[in-house]
Amino acid sequence: MPLPECVALVLQGGGALGSYQAGVIEALDEAGIEIDWVAGISIGAVNAAIIAGNPPQRRLERLRAFWDLTASGLPSFPMPHDDRVREFVHEWSAGMVALGGVPGFFKPRLLPPAFAAPGTCGAMSFYDSAPLADTLDGLIDWDLLNEGPVRLSVGAVEIESGNFRYFDTSKDRIDARHIMASGALPPGLPPIEIDGKFYWDGGLVSNTPLTHVLDEQDRAMLIFQVDLFSARADLPHTLMDVMTREKEIRYSSRTRQVSFEMMRLRQEREEIRRVLAKLPKEMCDDPDVKALAARAAEMPVNLVHLIYRANAWEGGSRDFEFSQRTMHEHWDAGRHDVSQTMANSEVIARNILDGKTAAFDLARR
Repeated sequence: MPLPECVALVLQGGGALGSYQAGVIEALDEAGIEIDWVAGISIGAVNAAIIAGNPPQRRLERLRAFWDLTASGLPSFPMPHDDRVREFVHEWSAGMVALGGVPGFFKPRLLPPAFAAPGTCGAMSFYDSAPLADTLDGLIDWDLLNEGPVRLSVGAVEIESGNFRYFDTSKDRIDARHIMASGALPPGLPPIEIDGKFYWDGGLVSNTPLTHVLDEQDRAMLIFQVDLFSARADLPHTLMDVMTREKEIRYSSRTRQVSFEMMRLRQEREEIRRVLAKLPKEMCDDPDVKALAARAAEMPVNLVHLIYRANAWEGGSRDFEFSQRTMHEHWDAGRHDVSQTMANSEVIARNILDGKTAAFDLARR
């Protein structure tokens, strides 16, 4: 596939589902697609930081180390191929995470929040995320992350103002606090303090950093947007189905809205540019024509969607079920979807060569 000047990877939040993103990253690497800019929310911020904070030859090794660590508390064991059995084991595994936490990520607090001093992190969360700081420091070269060739952007919400904030290596120096802030989902995980302000998970406002990437675009781009919740699913039949569907809609709707709106605006601007190109030369210096041309000017972008589609046995706890078996299955699903996309990528290649803007989902299952 011919590549434009900038290839961006946009990673959505979704907890344990983030191993799907790791599979996508591995498959893109095998396809020879080099990433210039990676942006993430929540678990997407963790995967993004590992990419930006390691040289190309070590990225997959470090990604694997992170996901092997988080899944080490729930080893895989043989089981029959039956959706009801898998659903039971899936929910049991999620229950074990709720009780014992995730190795290298978070652990339960010894003192329940109701008994902690008001205003402390212990009073505002059920778990302690300090293990994640040690994990990130062990897996990431922060100097390379901030000064290296891959740009990194992560989003979080400032609690007091409710405003969304992007931390970006083009403007900020990022460390473990910024990554942890992007994934500090209440009431499970505590807020993270950065320069006197406290932050929660960016997914509370928007679960995709696509808007930031498009707003900051200054070159022709190819964007791989990796979503962990699908906007489409069957009608719920049970209360568990309802809980599952509610979470999917909550985390995917903003992503879909941002994607559709951004692509619609870009298509309208492309139509305006085509009309302006047909005007007689004597009108080109007209102030109104110049103003319209300036508003319609932009660089082309091709947006490739890679969306995790859950199995029938995965319920509303899929984002905190950190078992080895499920982690490997998510990882393989990411690799598979990239393979499907690359096998049908001729239209993307034509668009890149022609300088056109479009969005694609070529891995539908």
